[in-house]
Amino acid sequence: MTGALPRMFRALGLFLFASLLAAEPADWIWSARYVITMDDARRVIQNGAVAIRGDRIVGVGSKIEIDARFQPRQRLDRPDAILAPGLINTHTHAAMSLFRGIADDLKLQDWLNRFIFPAEAKNLSPEFVRWGTRLGALEMLLGGTTTFTDMYYFEDVVAEVAKEAGIRGVLGETIIGFPVADAKTPADSLRFTERYLTRFRNDPLVIPAVAPHAIYTTSDETLRAARALANKYGAPLIIHVSETKKENDDELAKRHRTPVQALESLGLFQGRTVAAHCVWVNGSDMAILARRGVGVAHCPSSNMKLASGVAPVLKMRALGINVGLGTDSSAGSNNDVNMFEEMDLAAKLQKVTTLDPQALPAGAVLEMATIGGARVLGLEREIGSLETGKRADIITVRLDRPNAVPLYDPVSQMVYALKADDVRDVMVNGKPVVRDGQILTLDEKLILSKAAEYGMKVKASLK
Repeated sequence: MTGALPRMFRALGLFLFASLLAAEPADWIWSARYVITMDDARRVIQNGAVAIRGDRIVGVGSKIEIDARFQPRQRLDRPDAILAPGLINTHTHAAMSLFRGIADDLKLQDWLNRFIFPAEAKNLSPEFVRWGTRLGALEMLLGGTTTFTDMYYFEDVVAEVAKEAGIRGVLGETIIGFPVADAKTPADSLRFTERYLTRFRNDPLVIPAVAPHAIYTTSDETLRAARALANKYGAPLIIHVSETKKENDDELAKRHRTPVQALESLGLFQGRTVAAHCVWVNGSDMAILARRGVGVAHCPSSNMKLASGVAPVLKMRALGINVGLGTDSSAGSNNDVNMFEEMDLAAKLQKVTTLDPQALPAGAVLEMATIGGARVLGLEREIGSLETGKRADIITVRLDRPNAVPLYDPVSQMVYALKADDVRDVMVNGKPVVRDGQILTLDEKLILSKAAEYGMKVKASLK
């Protein structure tokens, strides 16, 4: 018997050594108490893990299975956390974080014309956009957002900051019908945008886009030119659509068509399009959006705060329209870029307006914030779920805080109980960018200091 034991241990050692030799290499294994995959089967894996090699996911399964299959260079084990796809914000103006709270409790047109447009005219510069985007990216990454869709000026600077921060972006250069900081005319904007599209074409993190502001701020000629430019480069087009009753009423009075119908007549939807808001859309409008494959960015906080109305999310989804979630700007239409808040509000807003507590359940809302948002952007083959072959955009969310216990349903917990502050780790494109709630790619202290400086300058400029 004594001779049998050493032989048994030698055999076990040889088996383990052979297993290590047979194991596939991986850069990382991330594991957690629950893995919410958001794959087609909507699997939630208890004691699950994800293996990452380079910028891609190479395995998703139980921790036992992934550990047996892969030999990682580094490991992150979070037994008191949920591991989930990174959140996808389908509508932001990130640099406007430096205008946070500049004017609140106003209607959209008053807010834009009396405060935002004048403040931009006096303050916008490449450096303002750089520091505003750094502040926005810092807030987004710490809150679990790994992809953001942006519309603003000096979007080349926004793209530079996105790469610096390590956040994925679909970033649209704004084209508008009056002189702005980076262009005196719409023609100048179009030329600027073409250079920007060329510069960031085929970038691993940045997808450059064309962003005519809205039908009421951009001429028909410029809208057509923006669509042609986007199609020339295979780029998305991003635009505000039917956000307010005034916008809808004005277009009906002017053209006897809704904004959606007018944009359709201009050919604006003949290519990849992200339409922000879509609050005042009727059945005919939604049929157009569905037929053209337009993705909709639903912004519940913004629509509520500006009293713009309630988007018919249930009807759009029933028609097969891809609907994601967006925060809009931090300048007063929302005041933050908190996607956990948007998930919670999106669900509750549909419930209270339909008087149906089963309307837009937690699983549907989490879908809108992940794989649904990816579909809005045309990126569902790359991001939005934890599946082999997809980009490694992953977050962990803590389950060891008072608001996280007890836990019966991880998906419901994500939507209704967990908060942006509960995000612990973030990976984008296979690279960790947040660890233990600390940003790894940006200088947080310097960003906060600069934000305070710019806040004083903006305040002085408005006197």
